[in-house]
Amino acid sequence: MANEQETPKKKPNRVLPIVLGVILVAGIIFGIKEYIYYSKHIDTDDAQIDGDISPVVARVGGYVDSVFFQENQHVEKGQVLVKLDDRDYKVKLEEALAAKQSANAGVGVGQSQIIGTQANSSSARAQVASAQARLEQANNDYARYANLVKDGSVTQQQFDQVKANRDVAEATYRAAQDQYRAALEQVGTTRNQLKVTNVGVTQRQADVDYAKLQLSYTTITAPSSGVTSKKNIQIGQLVQPGQTLFSIVNDNSVYITANFKETQLTNLKDGQKVNIDVDAYPDMKLHGEVYNFSPATGAKFSLLPPDNATGNYVKVVQRVPVKIKINAGKDTLAMLRPGMSVSVSVIYKD
Repeated sequence: MANEQETPKKKPNRVLPIVLGVILVAGIIFGIKEYIYYSKHIDTDDAQIDGDISPVVARVGGYVDSVFFQENQHVEKGQVLVKLDDRDYKVKLEEALAAKQSANAGVGVGQSQIIGTQANSSSARAQVASAQARLEQANNDYARYANLVKDGSVTQQQFDQVKANRDVAEATYRAAQDQYRAALEQVGTTRNQLKVTNVGVTQRQADVDYAKLQLSYTTITAPSSGVTSKKNIQIGQLVQPGQTLFSIVNDNSVYITANFKETQLTNLKDGQKVNIDVDAYPDMKLHGEVYNFSPATGAKFSLLPPDNATGNYVKVVQRVPVKIKINAGKDTLAMLRPGMSVSVSVIYKD
């Protein structure tokens, strides 16, 4: 028999267990770190920069006369940006001023009429007093002649003449009283007419104020300081009331809208610290704080909110918008633009 050759024994591979052990230890360490991290933080990458954007709307119609800004230009609050052709509005203001002047003239005429009617009433009152004195004299003469005609001291003709004078005096007195009452009524009527004229003056003043207001709207100023955007006008263009001309992204008004899952809201509260990572600036580390919560989920504010009453119900975790205030300087905030994507991490436990 041939001698059997002895096969050498293979040495055990010790590298694989070491590698597996290292991987296991690294996995355990990673898991512990993740557990510790998520036990104190709530993260989401469904977040973006938001900001206050003011649309500038034409309040009156007209042709654009001048434009004093460029697209993406920084402007200050109150700065004149657009001038509309204001000639039509100046004419309307002149018409309103002329109508007011006419109404003021009517007030002057009414006051003069009051003075005239008051003078007439004074004259009528004097005539009443004079007629009353003549009537008293005529009554005295009548009483005296009535006694004299009985004993024949005066003739019947003389007595009749005195009686006629008394009747004339009575009629004159009644006529004077009627004229005095008419004069007083005329004074009251003239005063009422003056009140109506004064109301007209007030209305004309309101027309003047409105015309001035419309004229002021032809000069369009910046409602806030910021950067212009969405410029939709050119010189010579006809704009209509309510038309959006451009928008202004307000300075230092940026914030973050983070859409957290409804299951993440349990430990979220106002004032909690937030770490912020901006996708556009990987090296920028920002900090902020939870400011407030939306009163409804994002789906409820959508154009066609889901209606679960139809029976086609599929439970989907909803998201609630949370506003986060950014704690940074003006220079840093100026680098951020509404719409940029960010990731946020809320520290809810120290």
